[in-house]
Amino acid sequence: MTTIALIAHNNKKTELLNWVKENQQALSQYKLVGTTNTSKLINELLDMNIEPFGHGPSGGDILLAARLLQGQIQKVIFFIDVETPHGHEHDIQTLIRTAVLNNIPIALNKASANLIVLERED
Repeated sequence: MTTIALIAHNNKKTELLNWVKENQQALSQYKLVGTTNTSKLINELLDMNIEPFGHGPSGGDILLAARLLQGQIQKVIFFIDVETPHGHEHDIQTLIRTAVLNNIPIALNKASANLIVLERED
């Protein structure tokens, strides 16, 4: 089963939550993992079972990059806040670079997330 990681910066958590709600049926076809706060929010409000794996600013982005390299995660949806500086910017860039270098689809906004989730896998 394909695994998708769900991540959102604090200012984008509501946007991701709304997107997950809109796409809950399509997402049920995937195994879902997420950073601690993002998965907790979605699990509590939408009664889902997203596996938490670490807090982004405390190394969660690096843990995710490692899981990408190990082949444990095949797609990433990361609603990023480009207007707010983040103290762990290097970790975020490592995650994005890891996805790009390893040809792993990564969505950074709603439009690209729609494409990743609705993509047919033949």
